[in-house]
Amino acid sequence: MKTTFPFYLKLSCVLVSIVVLGFLAKLGERIIVPMILGLLFSILLTPACRFLETKIRLPRSFASIVVCILAMLAISGVVYVMALQIGKLSQDWPAFQKQIMDLFDQLQSWFYKTFGVKQSEQLTYINDTARKSISTGTAILEKIVSSVSYVLMISAFTFLFTLFFLIYRSRLVLFLVMSFSDDSHKNLVYEVVENIQFMVKKYLVGLFLQMLLVMILSFIAFTIIGIKYNVMLAVLTGVLNILPYIGIFTVLLIGVLITFATSGLSSVLFLVISIIIIHAIDANIIMPKVVGSKVKINSLVVIIGLVIGEMLWGISGMLLTIPILAIAKIVFDRIDHTKAWGYLMGEEEE
Repeated sequence: MKTTFPFYLKLSCVLVSIVVLGFLAKLGERIIVPMILGLLFSILLTPACRFLETKIRLPRSFASIVVCILAMLAISGVVYVMALQIGKLSQDWPAFQKQIMDLFDQLQSWFYKTFGVKQSEQLTYINDTARKSISTGTAILEKIVSSVSYVLMISAFTFLFTLFFLIYRSRLVLFLVMSFSDDSHKNLVYEVVENIQFMVKKYLVGLFLQMLLVMILSFIAFTIIGIKYNVMLAVLTGVLNILPYIGIFTVLLIGVLITFATSGLSSVLFLVISIIIIHAIDANIIMPKVVGSKVKINSLVVIIGLVIGEMLWGISGMLLTIPILAIAKIVFDRIDHTKAWGYLMGEEEE
């Protein structure tokens, strides 16, 4: 006899499960985030590891170490170039302060002419606000130090997880298959794992090519405009571009501040126009052709996922939102009881 439960009981179980999973995700952030990053990187690096194992006949452990070290060196090279640019940017800090002070004087004059507020009264209010901000300086410094240590810890654990996932990838797949006794379920597990590997690999490769093309277009545009830190801004534009809807506004804010500190208002205007044009080219040409529809997730679910990801894990959660949603949709589409959730997450069919 089949037992059916009332709707309110099912809804309560779903809500309680979501709350418990969210609490566990927040509690285990320092282990879950690098584990997911390691899983994605291991899937991306698996073809290179297989090449070393089959063509060059390297042992799996040694091949995994070589691939991980090469990937780490490539990422470190990009970080090193960014660090050099940031070091040069610090030299222009006095000029940045001067331009800010000039702009501040103009704003004070505008407030006095428009609202009749004297400059002495404006300075009193600003000084009171500054005292309150300075009182929190120690907390801000502690936050910065903890953020740097957090990034270093996440990077170390991500490297280790990537390495061990590559070494034990066959054993992990067999573990998932052996967890089900029914042969039909075993075939379903193989199918889901293959689809996840295919989707993640194609999506990450397409995302990398998209980032590279946006970086090249940004570098060309910023060089023509004559922006001083064109390499750093081009890299930031390519990296932050992978954040849907939010990345372009972040790039505009950072780009305007840096360009304003080192160039005139005309360069700021050309920078804004070039970023908008590059974003339009990416959204209408690069994204459909390079990334394609590897991840068929509708915009509503993406926005909700970005908000939840930022609440749970900050920037890391926003970067991991789309791959996690895509993997969840693949699993939901192949399980009878969760097909409705997979349909809800999909795009509108024409």
